[in-house]
Amino acid sequence: MKELEKEIEQIKKRNKRVEKDKAWETSLTRKITIAILTYLVVVLYSYFISKVSNVFLTSLVPVIGFVLSTLSLNAIRKIWEKKQ
Repeated sequence: MKELEKEIEQIKKRNKRVEKDKAWETSLTRKITIAILTYLVVVLYSYFISKVSNVFLTSLVPVIGFVLSTLSLNAIRKIWEKKQ
């Protein structure tokens, strides 16, 4: 009986960890952080490597792409889940 209780407790701990991971994956904080980091990397690359004119504006392109992909993936995921 103790073994069963121990296993149940381990499952509960695992479920909590999985729920936190899932919450982080879909969180606005994560998306904003990735967008900011992507923007900074592209700005640095554009400034030092490619010498692009108007670095700050052109660096928005990959960030906008990322944001659009996160918005559309939820819709695509729902369609996918219905077909599974």
